[in-house]
Amino acid sequence: MARLNYVELASGDVARDRAFYEAAFGWAMTDYGPSYAATTTGDVDLGLDGDAPVAKPPLAVIEVADLEAAQAQVEAAGGRVVVTIFAFPGGRRFQFVDPSGNELAVMQAG
Repeated sequence: MARLNYVELASGDVARDRAFYEAAFGWAMTDYGPSYAATTTGDVDLGLDGDAPVAKPPLAVIEVADLEAAQAQVEAAGGRVVVTIFAFPGGRRFQFVDPSGNELAVMQAG
């Protein structure tokens, strides 16, 4: 079963934004290089992406068991892949745009 497991926010300053979320909500965040930090609770986590344009809306990430099958289903349903499958710390993912133009990501842990 697919589930929402991640929300990624664009960050103009990862260190500043990390400090904000840690102070405001008590969240512990892990650095993944100088331009990325994330919570790692195993529930719905939050990532701060210093390389994304700041005006970019949050990116919801859906976790699935079979990434290639999910991509085929997204495309068959009318979605358009905008970022092909790539590896990242913790797994692999792709990004797509739904028929209304909303961008989401799909990931497989591993």
